[in-house]
Amino acid sequence: MGSENPSGAVNQQERPGFEQWVVGFVDGEGCFSIAVVRNPGCRLGWQVQHEFSVTQASPSRPALEGLIEFFGCGRIIENSRSDNHRYRRMRYSVKRRSELVERIIPFFEEHPLITAKKADFESFRAETMNRKQRSRYLESSEAIRQPTLLRQRS
Repeated sequence: MGSENPSGAVNQQERPGFEQWVVGFVDGEGCFSIAVVRNPGCRLGWQVQHEFSVTQASPSRPALEGLIEFFGCGRIIENSRSDNHRYRRMRYSVKRRSELVERIIPFFEEHPLITAKKADFESFRAETMNRKQRSRYLESSEAIRQPTLLRQRS
């Protein structure tokens, strides 16, 4: 019998209470980040990248796989470690804007976080949803102003 859910997302009714587990897991281990990175292909030479991630040691990979199954998006990235920890670091990562806007943000709007990460999520949501406008983070970045000043002096 084939799956009627092609995205692979778990039907929330099939796992009652799993939503609360996700909220608690993300409250403890999740991160909503906005980074400005150098990208010569962009008009200003910089790109704003949004990422929702959850990091665990490799023995907890099944929990991260559960997030992929639940949200129907994202991927697991294996990171090397510079410390002497015996387990590799795994990161569940969602960067694609459509997945953030259509899956991640609506979930946490419906199932709010309860720790200080709630404020991080609110900032992340506002910046992700307002991407059609010029980013205020990008405009205020000292990294953007410095190359502009250097070009003007040349």
